[in-house]
Amino acid sequence: MTSTETVLTDQLALEIARLGMVGESSDVGTLHRVTDLAARAVPGCAGASSVRWALPDGAAVDQPEPLASAASHPDLAEVVDRQLSRGHGPIFDVVQGRAVLTSDDILGETRWPEAMSDMLRRGVRCFTTTPHLNPPVMVTLSLYGVSPKALGHGQHAIAALLIAQGSAAVSNSRQYDDVHRTAVQLQAAVEARAIVDQAKGILMHALGCDADEAFAEMRRISQTRHVKLTALAQRIVGHQGLP
Repeated sequence: MTSTETVLTDQLALEIARLGMVGESSDVGTLHRVTDLAARAVPGCAGASSVRWALPDGAAVDQPEPLASAASHPDLAEVVDRQLSRGHGPIFDVVQGRAVLTSDDILGETRWPEAMSDMLRRGVRCFTTTPHLNPPVMVTLSLYGVSPKALGHGQHAIAALLIAQGSAAVSNSRQYDDVHRTAVQLQAAVEARAIVDQAKGILMHALGCDADEAFAEMRRISQTRHVKLTALAQRIVGHQGLP
């Protein structure tokens, strides 16, 4: 192995590892990083595309639903978009069968004539599509070559590694977003509770009542004047008067 190959291998390993960093990018951003990396790093690959699919409850899907897609080149984006709009083709078969599909030379391919025609018009001669399921996320990665048999079995192994890490990154991103959303909601609830407690203290002092009576009075005003309790508390704390 030459020094150039060693550097390429180290760089590839680093970029694949970065795919799994939580919060590094959105779902669509992760798909773009996977496709760009595949197009640059996989020998014989002239371009790539990826799709994230909805798989409710991890069940078998008769009509898989694509949620997001990315491509390394505009022409390949058109190939994917046309296939998704038709609702059938090799990537749909990959999702339904949960298995890799490959065509070494699409000139001799009899399956999916519409999709093959789209690829041929854009200079594609071979492709392979790899799925990876990381419930509830499934991602497919397609590699395209411009000459027959340009994508050998070694390239399939790299594609499998890329798509496994990419789907994990998408799943991690979804979980990160859920946790972050919950944290924001909890923080908002804590802040609202603090404002209400401050308003109760002000009313207790002004009315000479206890905490329960002050809160009951705030609820009465909130209901009769159709003002949210938190908004009412903010006005009281801000000395803006009652609405």
